[in-house]
Amino acid sequence: MLIGVFFEDLSHAADGGLYAELIQNRDFEYCEDSFAREKNWTHDYAWSTSSGASLTITDIKPIHPNNKFYAVLDVTQVGGTLINSGFDGIYMKKGEKYDFSLFVSSIHSSAKKEFAEVRIVSKNGDIIAQNKISLNAKDWKQQTCTLIATADDTDARLEIMPLQTGTYALDMISLFPQNTFKGRKNGLRRDLAQLIADLQPRFIRFPGGCLAHGDGLDNMYDWKGSVGPLHERRHLPNIWHYHQTRGLGYFEYFQFCEDVGAEPLPIIAAGVSCQNSGLLHKSLIESGKMKSDLPELFSEGQQGGIPMDKMPQYIQDVLDLIEWANGNPRTSKWAKIRADAGHPAPFNLKYIGLGNEDMISEEFKIRFKMIYDVVKEYYPDITIIGTAGPDIKGIDYEEGWKYATELQVPIVDEHCYRPTGWYIYNQNFYDHYDRSKSKVYLGEWAARSYSHSQTSLESALAEALHMTNLERNGDIVCMTSYAPLLAKEGHIHWNPDLIYFNNSEVHPTASYYTQRMFGQNSGDEYIPAELNTDQQDRKVNLRIGQSVIRESKTGDIIIKLVNLLPISVNTNLYLPSLQGYNPIASTSILTGDIRSKTAIPVNGNLAIGEKFSYKMPQYSFTVIRITAK
Repeated sequence: MLIGVFFEDLSHAADGGLYAELIQNRDFEYCEDSFAREKNWTHDYAWSTSSGASLTITDIKPIHPNNKFYAVLDVTQVGGTLINSGFDGIYMKKGEKYDFSLFVSSIHSSAKKEFAEVRIVSKNGDIIAQNKISLNAKDWKQQTCTLIATADDTDARLEIMPLQTGTYALDMISLFPQNTFKGRKNGLRRDLAQLIADLQPRFIRFPGGCLAHGDGLDNMYDWKGSVGPLHERRHLPNIWHYHQTRGLGYFEYFQFCEDVGAEPLPIIAAGVSCQNSGLLHKSLIESGKMKSDLPELFSEGQQGGIPMDKMPQYIQDVLDLIEWANGNPRTSKWAKIRADAGHPAPFNLKYIGLGNEDMISEEFKIRFKMIYDVVKEYYPDITIIGTAGPDIKGIDYEEGWKYATELQVPIVDEHCYRPTGWYIYNQNFYDHYDRSKSKVYLGEWAARSYSHSQTSLESALAEALHMTNLERNGDIVCMTSYAPLLAKEGHIHWNPDLIYFNNSEVHPTASYYTQRMFGQNSGDEYIPAELNTDQQDRKVNLRIGQSVIRESKTGDIIIKLVNLLPISVNTNLYLPSLQGYNPIASTSILTGDIRSKTAIPVNGNLAIGEKFSYKMPQYSFTVIRITAK
């Protein structure tokens, strides 16, 4: 379970990223609230009209109370068109099929049979996909058609042109590639999802991070609002100050976990909001980037607690989540909602994270214990993961561990963002943890090298060094996940990140390959070993690391060697009892310029024996996999 994935809708990782929807603000729910004001967002954001058409936004008789705004398109001249610019443009791939849909209600029309031409127009003005769709509907009705791209384009736009004059109510306007990961409807962008799958994560943590407990009590992530039909899901402003459609919701998260063979790890708020709620608003006001007429609630950072009279309902929501994930649809209301969405079998949820980087205040302690005790009582097989604040030192770290020990919390979530040097000089950090206390989930961590703008080979090797020490301490550190996972170029809120991307390309970092090499070469038995090299200086040897593990399923022995020195290092390996193993091992070597941001591993073979030598290249991470016959 050591290697996992942390996902948070940060730096536009979900809408416009992993979630494959191509239309931005498809449901006209963007709004000028206190979270999005710096972007000047309005309900018609990303939409425009040509001459002969006008657009207004209304909330009279919406599709659903959770989706209360929609557009009214008034076409006074044939040729009047509604246009969407997508997320930094719309990416189309030649020959690919795309599902287009919208909800429509015809208010007034000049024709009995009402149609619109739906087309994708390239940046140069060429029509590269088109079809017709019916607009006939007395009340809200979903209409669909398929578009086939005749050319590639990275900056196209959607155009909807009614073929008659009239007035139409429109909502949930969607353009979705059919070629999603695993071919899922309402699925994930294939190339990004495949990169994550290639990590072979044992678990996936979602929906955050700070996003889980939100910016104020009304911004906590409520899982119930993220499941069910798309037009019935509750939209949320994002703590990172953009909009969440939540088309990528709990059902899609759980389904993705199943598709890649990972355990789902939902993180829920421990009854309190983020202690930094409102601080970003304050800084934006002081910098002049945001209006100052905000509620007093958002003028200072503060940790708010759910009122005690509302805690029973919140705890019930947590119990309902477990029932939704694991229950029998014949006897459970929430399990039936899961089954109706297309998954009658249980998801077999085993873990729940309770809290994230919280200040260990009395408000937190009281509410955490209330939730913890009830979940333990009703679902004793669920493993609850607690929190020890935002860092591996300080009062919240100390108090978090003290409280977790008092309650006998099985696992504690630690976060650790440090310079590369810290990982070099703190290799024994977990060696002295008390084995009688909670196990550790290193839930957010990354090494920061000479530049925070992106990861480099230096930071990737420091992370590899740290992970050899995590494997050695696998009896106490049971789970880890690098953070953050995804960042869209041009919309980056945090650095460094594991994978950068734009609409058409993915750019995995050197750190990504370190994580992938560990994920694809995981085992379940640690083999104590000593590393003997031609380097004798103790300080020099701090930059050299090793780990030997066995995978019991295959019997394979996996050796990991890290060299953070500017010189190659000779080492002699002695492996007794190699009878039954192949004499040629496979290798994967990550090396290059220490500041390289694009280093990738090279695969090869190595002749081995009971005794053999290996020269570790300078600045390298090597995996030697010895396979059983």
